[in-house]
Amino acid sequence: MLTSLSIRNYALIETLQLEPSAGLNIITGETGAGKSIMLGALGLVLGNRADTRVLLHTEEKCTVEAVFKIGDESLLQIFKEADIDFESDCILRREIAPSGKSRAFINDTPVSLDTLRAIAVRLMDIHSQHDTQELGSQHYQLSVLDAFAGLGPERDAMQKAHEAFTAARKALQAATDNKALAGRERDFAAFQLQEIAKAKVQADELESLDQELTLLAHTEDIKTRLAQADSLLQSAEGDAITRIKTALQALEKAASYAPALSKEAERLGSLLVELKDIAQEVEAFAERIDYDPARITWVQNRLGILTTLAKKHGVQTTAELLALQGVFSEQLADFDSLEHALEGLALAHNKYKTEAETAADFLHAKRVSQAPNLEAELGVLLAEVGMPNARFEIELKQGEVTATGKDVVRFLFSANKGMPLQELKTAASGGEFSRLMLCLKYVLAGKTQLPTLLFDEIDTGISGEIALRVSRLMGRMAAKHQLLVITHMPQIAAKGTRHYYVYKEDGGKRTSTHIKALTDTERVAEIAQMIGGANPSQTALQNARELMVQT
Repeated sequence: MLTSLSIRNYALIETLQLEPSAGLNIITGETGAGKSIMLGALGLVLGNRADTRVLLHTEEKCTVEAVFKIGDESLLQIFKEADIDFESDCILRREIAPSGKSRAFINDTPVSLDTLRAIAVRLMDIHSQHDTQELGSQHYQLSVLDAFAGLGPERDAMQKAHEAFTAARKALQAATDNKALAGRERDFAAFQLQEIAKAKVQADELESLDQELTLLAHTEDIKTRLAQADSLLQSAEGDAITRIKTALQALEKAASYAPALSKEAERLGSLLVELKDIAQEVEAFAERIDYDPARITWVQNRLGILTTLAKKHGVQTTAELLALQGVFSEQLADFDSLEHALEGLALAHNKYKTEAETAADFLHAKRVSQAPNLEAELGVLLAEVGMPNARFEIELKQGEVTATGKDVVRFLFSANKGMPLQELKTAASGGEFSRLMLCLKYVLAGKTQLPTLLFDEIDTGISGEIALRVSRLMGRMAAKHQLLVITHMPQIAAKGTRHYYVYKEDGGKRTSTHIKALTDTERVAEIAQMIGGANPSQTALQNARELMVQT
C-alpha cells in the first residue's frame, strides 16, 4: 500500500506531503483547488510522461516520490530481472530537470520508464474519468474479462505466440516477394551462365589463340626466315657450325701447347653444342609449321566468339571470363538455396500459426467459461448500488487471431426492466457508467490482489440514496484494499478513515495548492459544506455527523 507521497515543484504545488491510511482515504476540495494536479503528479511515479511545463519554478527540478509497503512476494522476480534491491518499503521517485530531462528511480536505483511502469502497475491502479469512457472500448472490455478470469499468463503466452507468428508471416512474405524478384534475376543469370558454358572456355584460351593466329598469319615469312637461319647455321657453304668446328680444332691444337687456352677451348666447345641444338630446333620448327587456311579460319571464328563474350561482360582475359562463369553458378546456387529457405519459412509460418491459434482457442475457452461468472457477480453488485433491474451480458465472437487472441468482446447493458441490451456507450448514462465501473473495480480488485486503488470522481452522476450505497461498497473494498477517493459526494466522504482537504492559497506572488489532513471536527464541517454549501446550517452539520456514523 501507499504509505507516503511527496511532491515538490509540480504545477501549483510548492511542496506537498501525504501519508494515507490503510483503509479509505477521502480527498475533497473546491473545483479547481488542485486535486487533479495531485493526481497528475502521482501519475509521474507510475510512469506517465512529462515535460518542463509541469515545473512551478522553471529553474528548479520537480520531484515526486511515493513509498509503498510491499507484501507481494511475486514482485521479487521483477526486481531481480531489473537488478534492483527488493525491500519491503519500496520507493518510487521521478525527477524532471529544468532542461526537460526525466529520471526515474526505484529504491535509489536508476531505472527506465518501462521498468518503473512494470513495477508501479503492480502497486497501484488509478481510475480516472477517462477510464470510465474507456469502458466502452473493446480492448478495455477484453482486458476486464481477462483480469477477472486471471488470464494474465495466458495473455502473455498468446502475445508471444502472436509475435512469433507475425514475425514468421513477415519473413515468409518477404521471402516470397524476394523469390518473385529473384526469379527474374535467376533467369538472367542462367542465360548468362549457359552462354559462357556453351562456349566451353578453356584456361588461357583467349591469349593462346591470339598468339596462334599471329603465328598462322605469318607462316610464309617465318618459314623463309627459318630457312635463312638454318642455312647460316648449318646448311650453306661456310655456315656458322662448320666455321666454329674448324675454329675449335685449331684452338684445341693450340691448347695442347699452351694449357692456358684449355678453358677457352671448352667454352667454344659448349658454344658449338648450343649452336647445333639451336640449328636442330630451327629445323624441327620449320618442319612443323605449315600454312593452313582452314585452321586460320577456325581460330579467327573462335577468337570472335570469345572476344564478343569478353566485351559483353566487360572483361579482357580468359581468367576473368571463367571467374564470371563461377559467379553465375554461385548465383544459381543461391537461388536454389532461396527455394529451400522458402520451404523452411513456410514450415515455420505454419508451425507458429498453429501455436497462435491453439493459444487463442485456449483463451477463448477460458473466457467463455468465466464470462457467466462475471455477469453474475456484476448483477449482484449492480443491484446493491441501486440498479436491481440492470442486465449485463458479455458477447464473445471469434475473428482473426491477434495479440489478444481471436475474441471480439462486447459488454451489453440494460439499466431498466423491459429495455433491450445495448452496447455500453449507447445504453448507460453517466451515473450508470460510474456505478458499473465501480462494480467492475470491486470485482477485479479481489482478483488481481492490487493493494492500492485511486478513484477520481467515480461517483459522477449519482446522489442521494445511490451515493450512500456506493459509499458502502467502497467501505467493503477498503476493508481489503487501500483506497484513495477524490469525491464531491458527502455520503462517500463520510465513509473515510482519513480525510484530506485540498485548497489554494493566493499569498505571495503566486497561487499554490496545499493539502491537509482534517480533524474529526474539521471533517464534520467539510462534509456539512458538501451538503449545504458555505456556512452550513446546524441541520447540515447534524446530517454530516449522522452520515459519519452510518454503516
